[in-house]
Amino acid sequence: MIGRRDTILFAKGYGHLTWSAGSPGVDPESTLYDLASLTKAIATTTSLMILVDRGRVTLDAPIATYLPELAGTETAGVTVQQLLAHTSGLRADIPDAELKALPDSAALMRRVLSEQPRVPPGTRVIYSDLNAILLGEAVRRAAGQPLDVFAAREVFTPLGLQQTTFRPPARLKGRIAPTGVWHGHAVAGVVNDGSAFKLRGVSGNAGLFSTARDVARFAQFMLRSGAGPDGRALVRPETVRQFTTKAAGFRHGTEARALGWQALPTGEQLSSAGTRFGPKSYGHTGWTGTSLWIDPDRDLFVVLLTNRAFVPRARRPFTILKGVRGRVADGAAQASDGR
Repeated sequence: MIGRRDTILFAKGYGHLTWSAGSPGVDPESTLYDLASLTKAIATTTSLMILVDRGRVTLDAPIATYLPELAGTETAGVTVQQLLAHTSGLRADIPDAELKALPDSAALMRRVLSEQPRVPPGTRVIYSDLNAILLGEAVRRAAGQPLDVFAAREVFTPLGLQQTTFRPPARLKGRIAPTGVWHGHAVAGVVNDGSAFKLRGVSGNAGLFSTARDVARFAQFMLRSGAGPDGRALVRPETVRQFTTKAAGFRHGTEARALGWQALPTGEQLSSAGTRFGPKSYGHTGWTGTSLWIDPDRDLFVVLLTNRAFVPRARRPFTILKGVRGRVADGAAQASDGR
């Protein structure tokens, strides 16, 4: 799906939910996808923007301000901003073998809280699910509500994202693109990410399900600098600008990060944003095959949702999907420039 802040330029679904005969076709209006790490941007980061505007969260505050059990640890001084920019120094994730050994969600959260930076905070980018898990917990503490409840009330409902949810109900299963197979049966509606699954489907790093149309509505909100469809500001324009600008000190590397977003990479020959998106562009991708890129200078967004994680034969190397994403973005930018 491709569009601008006030219109949809192109919307089309391709293929079917599975390879089975009679499998439903894909519809950008109604097919739900496991968004994977797009959760970080749409739910967690947007919730934090709102909490920053309300004075409930401060970007340069140590994370221990909101998670006091971290006091006295090496992680205590890591700031909210460093977690958002993936410069906390924490490792990428909890390996599957360790996850399986943890009995429940409380044990996983204790494990995440016990993690220590592997490199000094603020010195390099390590894209980490642990950052987002901690931020999701910080949202819960600062808002006084779980992430899914706060995001639904303060983000999804005001923006009209009626098909965006954590833990989708069973009645939606027939419209959800499956991301796995269990004993020969397609698995749909169960979060693909191991950490989010252990956290009962609600986590700062993954767990959100949505349609291409709803993700497009969210992109339009970002292009309107934080204004909802009724024109009311959910987030201040300056806050949107602050979160979507490349993080200081990482302007010339391929690991370009804004706050909760990937910034346009420089010096990278193959980018999921292609080669034409402008320098202020930002976006995010997800393991299951999802992506969103926004070019504010062009007033343009591109949403591409797939279920490439369905079965191993669909899991082409990421470079292939990255190339597809880039070509779609380039085509959208080229068409936009010719308007």
